[in-house]
Amino acid sequence: MDFNFLSEYFSPEMATFIVSMLPVSELRGSIPLAIGFYNMDPLKAYFISVIGNIIPVAIVLIVIEPVSKCLMEKSKMFNNFFSWFFARTRRKYNSKFEKWGALALITFVAIPLPVTGGWTGAIAAFVFGIPIRKALPLITLGVMIAGVIMTGLSLGVWRF
Repeated sequence: MDFNFLSEYFSPEMATFIVSMLPVSELRGSIPLAIGFYNMDPLKAYFISVIGNIIPVAIVLIVIEPVSKCLMEKSKMFNNFFSWFFARTRRKYNSKFEKWGALALITFVAIPLPVTGGWTGAIAAFVFGIPIRKALPLITLGVMIAGVIMTGLSLGVWRF
C-alpha cells in the first residue's frame, strides 16, 4: 500500500495516530508504518500507537451498551440479531472466558492477528458482561503487549 498520500496531509505523528485508531489496522498497522515508512523513533511510535488505539476502545466501551439497547428496543430485526448473536457467542466461548478470566481478554487483544485487538476486545468485553472499569485496564494491557510485539517485529527483533 502506498502511504505517500498520508504524508501530504498529516505529519508522521498524526498519520501514525490516525492509523492506530482505525478498527482494521490498529497499532498492528501504525507501528510498522511509523517505524518502517516514517523512520520514527520506536518508543515514540509505540506510545503514539498505544494511545491512539486506546481512545476508540474507551469510546466503544462507553457507547456500545446504550446503542445496542436502543437498537434492540427500536427494531425487532436488531433485537432478534443481537439476541441470537449474544446467545450464540456466550454459548460457544463462555467456558473459555470463565476458565481463563482476565487472561483470556488480555491474550485475545495482545495477539497481533486479524480480528483480534482493542476494538474486538471491547466488543467481547461487552458481550461477556465485563464492566467497563475492569475491561478498559485489561484491554489497555493487551494493547500494550501487542505494541511491544509489533515494535519488536518492526525492528526485526523477532521474525515469523
